Amino acid sequence: MKLAGQRLIQLIVVFVVVTFFTVLLMSLIPGKPEVVVIPFDNKQQTQRKAFREDNNLDDHLVVQWEKWADRFVHGDMGNYYSSTNKRPVGPEIKSALPVSLLLMLYTQIVALLVAIPAAVWAAYRNGKFSDKILSATAFGFISLPSFAVVLLLSYYVGVKLGWLPTQGYTRLTDDPVKHFKSMVIPVISLSLAQIAVYMRLLRSDLIRTLQEDFILMAKAKGISDRRVLWRHALRPSSLTLLTVAGLNVGTLIGGAIVVEFLLNIPGMGYLIGYAIETRQYVALQSAVAVIAIGFVLVNFLIDFLYSVLDPRIREGRA
Repeated sequence: MKLAGQRLIQLIVVFVVVTFFTVLLMSLIPGKPEVVVIPFDNKQQTQRKAFREDNNLDDHLVVQWEKWADRFVHGDMGNYYSSTNKRPVGPEIKSALPVSLLLMLYTQIVALLVAIPAAVWAAYRNGKFSDKILSATAFGFISLPSFAVVLLLSYYVGVKLGWLPTQGYTRLTDDPVKHFKSMVIPVISLSLAQIAVYMRLLRSDLIRTLQEDFILMAKAKGISDRRVLWRHALRPSSLTLLTVAGLNVGTLIGGAIVVEFLLNIPGMGYLIGYAIETRQYVALQSAVAVIAIGFVLVNFLIDFLYSVLDPRIREGRA
């Protein structure tokens, strides 16, 4: 209960700080937002006046945020505005959120499936030629920006070879084969840097763990190297990896904005990019709020998994 209360307070603080900071940043952009959002209006400018009233732009910044937050917690995420009409933001977030969640889930799965065996092997072969090759490769992956990988893969694998689609997104329920094909390029682009970070961190922790007394005792009992690595050393060495995996959700969101824009994938990144480009204040605030809440919930899950992986933490909390 104490941990849940702490996470609830953290959720409220993150929600307030992130969303208010978003409002503040948008207010600093030069120009009138109603002119950018509604470039064409009649002589009476009724649509622009309605836009300012709906978004409380004539109020103080704090009052603007308070009114938006009150609507948000009651399920009203605001509207998109154009010269002809307005449409609610909620259904678009509901449609975009599963796309981004799947993209980040696939990315984390691929990154962990590659990074964990590579880290175990590198730690086992510490200082050997194979360890140096893996470490050098990891440094190379870290230096590769996701947008550059997207462009390279789209050109060579998508355009020249024609193996994978370079634009668009197919939902899993519509066609599973096309769905996974459409996710290959964005997942690889986002996972390369994650693989490098996870591998380097886990390798360092494993090398330190392999020098502990309980590992030496396990080896003295005649337990095989494979069992020592995977059963005795990996579990206590994975706490840092788990922490970074949770924190990297924010990094994945930032990378997903660019990747989804380049590949025309209708996820949260694409929605946020469009809201920034067209200065859709309420849409941006709502999207950022949803992501901030998700980020806190992910870290709450990470705290729970700590006690599963390390009994010492569970006993300390008890």
